[in-house]
Amino acid sequence: MIALSVIVMASCDSTKKQDTTTQNPFLTEYQTPFKTVPFDQIKTEHYMPAFEAGMKEQLEEIDAIVNNTETPTFQNTILPYDKSGKILSRVSGVFFNILECNTTDELQELAEQVMPLLSKHGDAIAMNPKLFEKIDYVYQHRNEMGLDDQQIRVVEKYHQDFVRSGAALSAEDQAKLSQINEQLSTLSLQFGNNLLKENSNFKLVIDNPNDLAGLPQSSIEAAAQQAKDDGMEGKWVFTLSKPSLIPFLQYADNRELRKQIYLAYYNRGDNGNEYDNKELIKQMLKLRQQKAQLLGYDNYANYVLAINMAHDAATVDQFLIDIFNPAQNLAKQELAEMQAIAKAEGAKFKLEGWDWWYYAEKLRKAKYDFDENQIKPYLSVDNVRNGMFMAANKLYGITFTPNNTIPVYYPGVETYEVKEASGDFLGILYLDYYPRASKSGGAWCTEFRNAGHDINGNKVYPLISLVMNFTPPTDSLPALLNWDETETMWHEFGHSLHAFFSDGLYSRTCGAVPHDFVELPSQIMENWAAEPEVIRMYAKHYQTGEVMPDDLIERIENSALFNQGFNTTELIAASILDMKYHELTDVENLDVDKFEKEQMDAIHLMPEILPRYRSTNFAHIFNGGYCAGYYGYTWAEVLDKDAFNYFKSSGNLFNPEIAKAFRQHCLQDGGNDEGMIQYRKFRGQDPDNEPYLKARGLK
Repeated sequence: MIALSVIVMASCDSTKKQDTTTQNPFLTEYQTPFKTVPFDQIKTEHYMPAFEAGMKEQLEEIDAIVNNTETPTFQNTILPYDKSGKILSRVSGVFFNILECNTTDELQELAEQVMPLLSKHGDAIAMNPKLFEKIDYVYQHRNEMGLDDQQIRVVEKYHQDFVRSGAALSAEDQAKLSQINEQLSTLSLQFGNNLLKENSNFKLVIDNPNDLAGLPQSSIEAAAQQAKDDGMEGKWVFTLSKPSLIPFLQYADNRELRKQIYLAYYNRGDNGNEYDNKELIKQMLKLRQQKAQLLGYDNYANYVLAINMAHDAATVDQFLIDIFNPAQNLAKQELAEMQAIAKAEGAKFKLEGWDWWYYAEKLRKAKYDFDENQIKPYLSVDNVRNGMFMAANKLYGITFTPNNTIPVYYPGVETYEVKEASGDFLGILYLDYYPRASKSGGAWCTEFRNAGHDINGNKVYPLISLVMNFTPPTDSLPALLNWDETETMWHEFGHSLHAFFSDGLYSRTCGAVPHDFVELPSQIMENWAAEPEVIRMYAKHYQTGEVMPDDLIERIENSALFNQGFNTTELIAASILDMKYHELTDVENLDVDKFEKEQMDAIHLMPEILPRYRSTNFAHIFNGGYCAGYYGYTWAEVLDKDAFNYFKSSGNLFNPEIAKAFRQHCLQDGGNDEGMIQYRKFRGQDPDNEPYLKARGLK
């Protein structure tokens, strides 16, 4: 640790290093309103000393538990472990979020140093035999200690965690597992860094105005602004960020350019260059399989799924294929309709993947008289944000008040105080809307600080951030969102509500739901976004303030099943690819591209559709927490459609009694019991899959 610290601080003399460490904002409670992160005080050189201090503090806390000579109890073993590592949590909550949303070369280099240290630190605790002996004692005697239900659950979950982390292995196998974990942490980071480089390195530069034919004015202006920012004023630059990519695929008449940007997007990490991810994938899969076998599982998928609602790979495989087949049948119907349009226009070619978005838009216009550019003027960022705030207020009574005095990590990030109807404080919400070179692609909800309680039972208020990559404003237009971006904001907002409402005395169970449950709170909010009653609340013209006309709202409603065959097929294909990778028991001679093709051929995936993410850019499973878990989006969608149908069938989209039950059982107390048990507490029955099948056009 000391050597790494010296590297980071090499340009500083010892006096300056001491001053920096003393003034390090991570080493004390934040002295800011609501104890928010003091981004204006944090410097890169603060991170490593804080990580080192945090690891040292937590190991001392573990030593205190281990060296306590009293009989192990919940109070002297489980509780202090549950509350250990405050400094480490504080610095990690900032560092890894900034690494994703506002990275620098220095932060990426620092991450390469920090990740193996944290892996070793985590294993040193998880494989500490004396600590596990004490936790195991409490576990074995948990029903004799007068513990309440939640304390028993905390004990059981920690015992499970330790066993799954190798605490019961021999010392030799623990050493192997620790080395595997360290290697995996580094490889995952490299995968993400490669993908970030691939995203930022591609630019489709257009200098002929004729090549812009078909594109909406908003996309043309955004491309002109991008060119100006890149020092190419007078040209147009399109990138692989979704706000630039998707409109180009939807509207650009130039088929060859559509093909170029389409292939660039899907071939990220598979270009045989220094950022190629195939070898990293092979190494990660080999290590994951070794880890699963050490822990007693035949493959990594079953290791992951053992604690999920689905429980095992066979259940997930059947679940996915039962959806894939009817979804692809629907997609083939969509393709036939699009091919007919192309033929009628005189096209002499068979449609390819880079044609799908383009002709799907033509089909939407022909079938539903719907042009997405008609609705975008009503969907400014401000309107969509205000709409989701209003919906949350009607459901739960909570309010969102801007507070511009809270420090932010990047100019333009918005901050809001979130309060209960009673005025009681709930936390702080950060909103970060637009793409930049220092930000990863996609959208996500994250936490600078989790909700919970400290060791004395005092409430800890969460700091929640929604990070997105939406169409940015231009000199003449505000940020106007398409429908996908609108649903994305509501989706991530649903995650934030889960984070704000999560409550519990213990960190281990506060908000801790199974991975295939976690998308329920987010996806259910997308349902409200699309309801005519709700659209009228927020969709107002950015110039006139006029509410979106009923005929446009009706077109949105009528086109709800538009392109669902494609959307479902690409999603399920990616989920199947994820499962097949993690069901492998031998990856020694794995050829990533060949394996991907074999798996897609095995399910007869139509050539016009690729899995939503190809292997080499599948960040969810190789640089995120979704390995053997990408199916969870669909699993949770069955729940969210059933839950929303419960609201809708009551005759009141904002039914206060149903909202109260959903908040309590699925958001606030979600970690109190197993996922399906919590859902049944809310719903009073098992979920019905009919609303999901209807929403996807599969029935």
